[in-house]
Amino acid sequence: MLCHGELLRTFEISVGELLDRSEKSHPIIFQPKHQEVVSACTSLSFTVEQQLSDQNDVAILCPLTIPTSRGSDALALRTDAGHRLLARYRRTQNGRDLEQSINHFEHASDLCSVDHPCRPAVLFNLAIAKFVSCQAEGRYLDLDVPVSLFESALDLRPTCHPDRTVTQLHLAVALLWRFAKRGFQTDADAAKELLSEVINVCHANTHIHRAAAIAMETCALHSAGGINANDVGQEWHAPSMLPLSPNQLADQAQRCLERDEPRALDEVISLHYHALGYYNAGHAWRGQLLGNLAVMLQTRFERRGNDKDLDQAIALQMESLALCPVGHTNRSASLMNLANHLSSRFDHRGNSEDLDDAIALHREALTLCPVGNKDRSASLNNLAILLSSRFDHRGNSEDLDEAIALHSEALALFPVGHTNRSASLNNLANCFSSRFDHRGNGEDLDQAIVLNREVLALFPVGHTGRPKSLNNLAIQLSSRFDRQGNGEDLDEAIALNREALALRPVGHTGRSKSLNNLACQLSSRFDHRGNSEDLDQAIALHREALALSPVGHTDRPASLNNLASLLSSRFHHRGNGEDLDEAIALSREALALFPVGHTDRSASLNNLALQLSSRFDHRGNGGDLDEAIALSREALALCPVGHTKRSGSLNNLANILSSRFDHRGNGEDLEESREKLLCALTLLTQHDPFQSMVHQSIANVHLSFHRSELDGAGAGGNTDSLNAAMHHFEAASNIVSAGFLSRLRASLSWVRHAHEHSHGTQLEACATSMRLLDAYMSVTASVSSRHNVLKKFPSAFAVDAASCALRSGDVGRAVELLEQGRTIIWTQMARLRTPLDGLQACGDHAVAPMKKFTDLSSLLDKPPPSHPEGTQRVYVEAEAARYRRLVEDWNGTVEEIRKIEGFSRFLLPPLFSDLQHAARDGPIIMLIASRSSCDAIIIPHKQPPTSIPLPTDIQKLAKLVRTFPEAVDKETGHQQALKEALNDLWNNVVGPVVEKLGGLVRLGSRIWWCPTFLFNFLPLHAAREHRNGGKSLSQLYISSYTPSLTALIKARATRHRPTSVPFVAIGQNCPAGASFTLDAVEPELELVRKLLPPPPTVSFSKITSIDATKSRALCALRENTWFHLACHGMQRFDEPFESAFLMRDQPLSLLDIARMDLSQHHFAFLSACETAVGDFSTPDEVIHLAAGLQFAGVRSVVGTLWKVNDDTVQRLVEAFYERFCEGGTMNPKRAAQALHRAVQSLANDVDIPLAQRIVFVHIGI
Repeated sequence: MLCHGELLRTFEISVGELLDRSEKSHPIIFQPKHQEVVSACTSLSFTVEQQLSDQNDVAILCPLTIPTSRGSDALALRTDAGHRLLARYRRTQNGRDLEQSINHFEHASDLCSVDHPCRPAVLFNLAIAKFVSCQAEGRYLDLDVPVSLFESALDLRPTCHPDRTVTQLHLAVALLWRFAKRGFQTDADAAKELLSEVINVCHANTHIHRAAAIAMETCALHSAGGINANDVGQEWHAPSMLPLSPNQLADQAQRCLERDEPRALDEVISLHYHALGYYNAGHAWRGQLLGNLAVMLQTRFERRGNDKDLDQAIALQMESLALCPVGHTNRSASLMNLANHLSSRFDHRGNSEDLDDAIALHREALTLCPVGNKDRSASLNNLAILLSSRFDHRGNSEDLDEAIALHSEALALFPVGHTNRSASLNNLANCFSSRFDHRGNGEDLDQAIVLNREVLALFPVGHTGRPKSLNNLAIQLSSRFDRQGNGEDLDEAIALNREALALRPVGHTGRSKSLNNLACQLSSRFDHRGNSEDLDQAIALHREALALSPVGHTDRPASLNNLASLLSSRFHHRGNGEDLDEAIALSREALALFPVGHTDRSASLNNLALQLSSRFDHRGNGGDLDEAIALSREALALCPVGHTKRSGSLNNLANILSSRFDHRGNGEDLEESREKLLCALTLLTQHDPFQSMVHQSIANVHLSFHRSELDGAGAGGNTDSLNAAMHHFEAASNIVSAGFLSRLRASLSWVRHAHEHSHGTQLEACATSMRLLDAYMSVTASVSSRHNVLKKFPSAFAVDAASCALRSGDVGRAVELLEQGRTIIWTQMARLRTPLDGLQACGDHAVAPMKKFTDLSSLLDKPPPSHPEGTQRVYVEAEAARYRRLVEDWNGTVEEIRKIEGFSRFLLPPLFSDLQHAARDGPIIMLIASRSSCDAIIIPHKQPPTSIPLPTDIQKLAKLVRTFPEAVDKETGHQQALKEALNDLWNNVVGPVVEKLGGLVRLGSRIWWCPTFLFNFLPLHAAREHRNGGKSLSQLYISSYTPSLTALIKARATRHRPTSVPFVAIGQNCPAGASFTLDAVEPELELVRKLLPPPPTVSFSKITSIDATKSRALCALRENTWFHLACHGMQRFDEPFESAFLMRDQPLSLLDIARMDLSQHHFAFLSACETAVGDFSTPDEVIHLAAGLQFAGVRSVVGTLWKVNDDTVQRLVEAFYERFCEGGTMNPKRAAQALHRAVQSLANDVDIPLAQRIVFVHIGI
């Protein structure tokens, strides 16, 4: 552009380059300066002549000589005047300046002839001024003038002209503006063509290219019908040399705040800098520009993290504040803005001076917003947020109290329906949560949860604020779980976090936080319930979170700590040392990122200390232990009295000191450990679940005192420390908020140590453990899951408790403990089918609890829904949570029923006086195999029970159990191995019992065996002496089995006896997937039919071959109360509830049978292999097909201990039914005697091996 007398650029260039450009006629092109979008001078053409002086050959630079005249001077003066006035118009918006600017440019045009070299620049200048005038006054009909002038200028600037592209750019903008006003499509098309040429010619990094790209975006808007003149006007001043007005700049800034477009943000910041160059210190708009520019720089800092932007924002805002002295209307806003920038810098660098200054500024701002002022609520919130931050930084509770007061006042200014209510609720909730963390007042936490629930209700599905709100509520529910131990809070927290994570997909900036939160809560649930799936999933989530926090990321230290803690937990769960080593490496990296003074350093120190202590326990390196203690001491020093984490830090240090005592024997370590633990306990509130862990730690320290005799236990027999240890184990077991799993583990430690020291609380410990195990298992819906839970606990639990009772001389208590601690899964299923006949006679007050019990039992007894693979975990967890709530309601209803007169022991473990009724038809022998002894208990109907020590131990018994399968498999010839095994069984188990039975019951009578633990796998009914004339149990008594006394009592209950016995025979000779055929099945069923009494005594039906499907078999079992099954049986030792009778299409599993109501059924003959063989991992649950039928309600069952061959079955079935149906009547009580006699009739048949003669057993009445 033609100008004169104004310094536009200074630059440096070498003489060589200058001469080269002159020779080649290459102009110098100027890029915009730092604070410009478009350069005021885009190019410079020149000629350099080289002259040599007389003295030497030094080149002298001479400027291009252009002949001047009075006309040329006038042209330059008019042009300069026009530019000055146009610039002043842009600053002041004074229309008179714009008119005069146009006048000067028109005079310049008059002075410039058509062939004058400056003609294009003159036309261009006039076009700009005319275009600005049209925009300012809205005279869209006059737009033809600037368009025509731009076109004329462009015609005079050919393709190679350096100013052609800038002319094309301005012409395109003018055409777009005319299109927006008049709608001529030709204008839009022409503009697009011009812009395309500019973009193709200019380099991508040039200001003209960027400006053309913005204009092209505007051009594209018209295709969507979204363009208007105002948009064009606001989008399009970028290429102008003059700054936008503050209002136009504010509009563009607002767009940048709403959209994350880096290029647009840079452009707006440059425009602001450009504007500041025109609006000097005295201009009224300068303060607004400074403030807006500061906000944009702050935004760019937040998006890109460049410290210089933040520092510059603060400097600009300080200048803006200086322009708003006391009394200025904008002072309050300027104070708040500067305070916010300083707060950001504090968050970024941690300099507390910034925080203090920000709080002081916000206090002054608040005084300028009295009650009733529209900005008071924002000012209250701002000051409260910073006070809360300072509390987090320094721990001064006065700051937190004041923050809560301020947030409460702010919330009162946002009634229901106000757009800012959700943010205010959230701020107040966070402060209440912080105060809970600081002081432990549960009311603060409850209030935080109430507030956050209201926030979440204001953010429905699809709202952008919902993910954060979900996270906040989840965190506080998790905190309440940590305090009170209510599993529902934890389940809800996990469900909320799963929803939040789903709303933050890969690439979302908040995903890392959601991953960490969900992982932490899954970890807590693993600690609470012990499901390893939660642990593995939590580790996977933490690994993903860590990957999103690379070196230098602010969240990396916390993410490292979280992952390390979970790897350490998995090490304790599975014992893989690699997990522990990785945990330590991660914790060391995390600690290095928490320098002295950092608020999270204490937690990081504790984590690393605990992991080093664990590695010492694992590998024995004393260096790890010493380092752990040093770290723990430093962590404790960072948690002074009053700190919420002090009790945990005391506990950690105490435990590591106790470990060092165990390693080195220094009594001072043990003394200090006890002192620290007792102090930790006093800091905990009544319902804090952490009490359980501290009690256990104290118990272990007291045990160390006792063992080391530091308390005088050796010399004077002092048992104070031992008694204290048991007291604390008991206390740990009874902290309700700790959850069933934690309490159960504490009680098992109590059992173990009480047994080790023969302490008087052992029986109480056992009873407590049994009660907690039952409660822990009851909240699991799936039967197979309950079985898996049981496998994690000692399998000899009940028998060890009974053995303890026997040692104390309480035989009846031993029986009670055996009944309480065995067949837990079957017992829990049976509770849900408990008849309530007695309650009906208790009056109207019993009706409601009776109905509620029936309804809840029905819901709980339904099979849990199956979840196909790939089902979202949130649905699985929601179903599990629903089941747990039902269990809680059911337990509450049971408690209601116990308050009714006569029902105080409703569904409580039965007393011996009740259990003894099981022996009304003959004595019951319970066999106990524990770590300390093997015993038998004979229970007669009326007399006291008798215990008999057996001449064996658990190791010999285990060997004998292994012998029988081997002996049965090898049986050939004289069956020597099996006879010797049966002889050992007689000598060590059955013989001593028989000696005692002689005085209690006559020979030939019935007896019932109730074996426990390893005794479950022995053929007790077949025991005999291996010598000529030796005794045999089968010659003395008729043996039956029962899995429990309660099962036998229920089997004896009176049932409806129809006039015609409904009997079904089910046979399957070719099951699904089998490569064999059972040829004896059809003849066996026909034989049964022939031997049964004819109608009307028996109503016989038969299902075989293709008709014997799973569904038909289930239907037949429901409709017939007597049945005979002839098929292939399959015992699944890995999943015993999947043991099954194989049908034509699918297996008829034990679980299918267990879910049936067979309470009216009388008899079942199971002609299949291994139908009475239990599971070795949980022997006292007696999980096999025959027992399952009895627990489901069948009174009398015949089953098998191992494989049975067809010939044996055929002959035994015939002998059995001949005796069973004698007299033409049917009675399930005759089944045992019929089987006994049938086996006896085959005793001398040399064609039937001994193993086959003893394979069948009777269970039930």
